[in-house]
Amino acid sequence: MNAPARLGLYGLILVAVFAVAGFTANAVIDEDTVQAWVEETPENHHAAEGDDGMSSGGHRGHVVDAAPLGLSLAQDGYQLTNVSAPSSTDSEGEISLIVSGPGGEPVTGFELDHEQEMHLITVRSDGQYFRHVHPERDEAGTWSIPWEWEAAGSYRVFADFVPEDTGEGMTLSTTLEVAGDYDPGPADELVTATTVNGFEVAVEGDLVAGSASELTMTITAGGEPVTALEPYLGAFGHLVALRHGDLAYLHVHPHGDAPEVGDTAGAEIVFEVTTPTEGRYLLYLDFQVDGEVHTAPLVIDTVAGGDGTSGDTGDGHGQNQHEGGDHHDH
Repeated sequence: MNAPARLGLYGLILVAVFAVAGFTANAVIDEDTVQAWVEETPENHHAAEGDDGMSSGGHRGHVVDAAPLGLSLAQDGYQLTNVSAPSSTDSEGEISLIVSGPGGEPVTGFELDHEQEMHLITVRSDGQYFRHVHPERDEAGTWSIPWEWEAAGSYRVFADFVPEDTGEGMTLSTTLEVAGDYDPGPADELVTATTVNGFEVAVEGDLVAGSASELTMTITAGGEPVTALEPYLGAFGHLVALRHGDLAYLHVHPHGDAPEVGDTAGAEIVFEVTTPTEGRYLLYLDFQVDGEVHTAPLVIDTVAGGDGTSGDTGDGHGQNQHEGGDHHDH
């Protein structure tokens, strides 16, 4: 067979091979599947379609999903930078930080979230010495507030804010080491009731991992329900929930309409908490009476399901009660 004839035969064979391959591909992978691959986008962890990011009562809340927050220094181009604070318990100064934006420049535009542009939270790695404050921002974008540490240890610092450019809540964090004599106080026991500055605070409800759960905080004084809770940060109570171990920051939403100035409420405050995993969680309830803010620390575990158990001993006051407030400031 001469050369032209051989080339022509090879050409016919190649055409046949490609035709069979194309037929096989169409038979194994249907056209709809291929189109789905082409159009597939990365998983979206933000609000579902139609979700405006507002919790009940008109309060802006973090989008409810099972992903833990507050474990990263940076997110979506935003980052905590220039974080500084006193390095030991025997020195005074200020804690300061900058939120840099996607372009690397300090962010100066923030939306109000629970009546503040920035919620700064510090807590030691064992859950002790919780503080929730609101620093001030200068024109250059530096946030600062006078600061002195009560005790030594490793602290997680959370910055909770809403950038004006995105309108979406964000929680970034970093850690700071404080020199001094370290006396750990791990959360080894459940605390479903505690006393702070003369107020008794108890929590009822079940935390179910991976879903939103309702918790009811009841505040009494001298055994009688408190009837004059005052608005604090746009609600009758503000709750921070952290996962024990890594201090992941959780989704918490107050129920009810936002109160007006001068409104008061009774003894119960209902919150919705989304826990990403099973385990132990640290709760810090801020509430205001007679113009003074108090913080009640509590510790509860998740349950396997809505079986009515939340670590209670059956008396409505939980497994452990203790005096609170000594290690929790504003």
